[in-house]
Amino acid sequence: MRRRTLVRAGLAALVVVASLTLLVSWYQTPPDAVAAAAAQSETPLSEREAVVPERPNATVVTTDPPGGTSGTAAIVAYTDDGRTLYHNDTYGNYFDVDPDPPGSRTVLYVAGTRHDDCPDALVARANGSFEDGCAEVVIERANLTTGETERLHSAVTEWDIWHDVDRLSEDRLVVADIADDRVFTLDTTTGAVEWEWRAEADFDRAESGGQPGDWTHVNDVESLEDGRIMASLRNHDRVVFIEPGSGVQRDWTLGAEDAYGILYEQHNPDYIPASQGGPAVLVGDSENNRVVEYQRVDGQWRQTWTWQDSGLRWPRDADRLPNGHTLVTDSQGDRVLEVDENGAVVWSIRVPTPYEAERLGTGDESTNGTSRQTLTNETAGDSATGEETTGLAWVVAFVTGPLTNGLLYVAPGWMRFGDLLVALGLGTTVLAWLGAELYWRRARRRLVALVR
Repeated sequence: MRRRTLVRAGLAALVVVASLTLLVSWYQTPPDAVAAAAAQSETPLSEREAVVPERPNATVVTTDPPGGTSGTAAIVAYTDDGRTLYHNDTYGNYFDVDPDPPGSRTVLYVAGTRHDDCPDALVARANGSFEDGCAEVVIERANLTTGETERLHSAVTEWDIWHDVDRLSEDRLVVADIADDRVFTLDTTTGAVEWEWRAEADFDRAESGGQPGDWTHVNDVESLEDGRIMASLRNHDRVVFIEPGSGVQRDWTLGAEDAYGILYEQHNPDYIPASQGGPAVLVGDSENNRVVEYQRVDGQWRQTWTWQDSGLRWPRDADRLPNGHTLVTDSQGDRVLEVDENGAVVWSIRVPTPYEAERLGTGDESTNGTSRQTLTNETAGDSATGEETTGLAWVVAFVTGPLTNGLLYVAPGWMRFGDLLVALGLGTTVLAWLGAELYWRRARRRLVALVR
């Protein structure tokens, strides 16, 4: 009995310590900048108080929460002195946002809402059948100062919302069609598709991985000055360069399927042109929990920079600013932060599950940023070879990447990686305690039966 009492006391102490640790972590969580923006959205701008730290130029953020619904996801903007400039939570998910035109306080964004049971109105619009639900997609422009919104295009897809569009001209956009594994140009005046590239033209579904129903997960496109299109094929761990009319330029491809040492289910690669010290690509290397940059040297991609800290989890955007800093969207760390040339965090705000961030007045994404190699005059590192990750390295990459990030995605927003470990430890302790009590009860019943 004495031994059981000691075990119970030890287990109880572990439960108390773990519970207090989680309680302190919850209590110390920084204020939610999106909730603060929503609370101020009806107040005149002149009467609003600062809700985030000051930073030169306005900052715009989109969010993509799990199970997003109207009122939980949002696009928000903050003035340079930290006040709420804009807030909109009409749709269930917000993805890409770009200044439109650059230098203005008008932005172009992609948003939408997923429906498990597709509404009759959307079924009629699409003239199709959606047994497994559907998604309504919108491309809109919003004047952040006046609040005026202009819808440029809407669509109904079978399962997911487009993640990115890029401006080609006044009435033409290039679209990353995540639902149909393609990239296409769209005339927003007529709604016509002018050109398209389908992944099947360059990749074999039977040989190139992906997932059933979500083969490539093409989540980003960027129109380059030379006419090429750069696209991110997340589920193929690749950034590809498409020559319209010719297809993928294979000798330019960055990454390879399951070569997790290069990229692991990346998001939002930004192209830095030769005029800014490139060619280089800055990318949120999501499942590797880092931001990484590759430089094009002698026909090969070579790593020139990587950044992460103890809190960075599943980054999905990184923009190089004209001052040499990098604006990072830390999706599972629930923050948007700015990192200087030395890797120090100089600005940070708490945003639940952010998807993308833009610093207005600095150009679209990394357009006016400088490559890391030019900033530091450092020699590029090893070549980014396409070796497949296997064995123990694969297990480690999976556990620290998709498994942990997936758990954080569905966990309460205040939880960090350390909190997740404590919570798992707490759950294990409680289960062990329950198991011990059941075992002791059965043992006591057997002893009573023998005595009788």
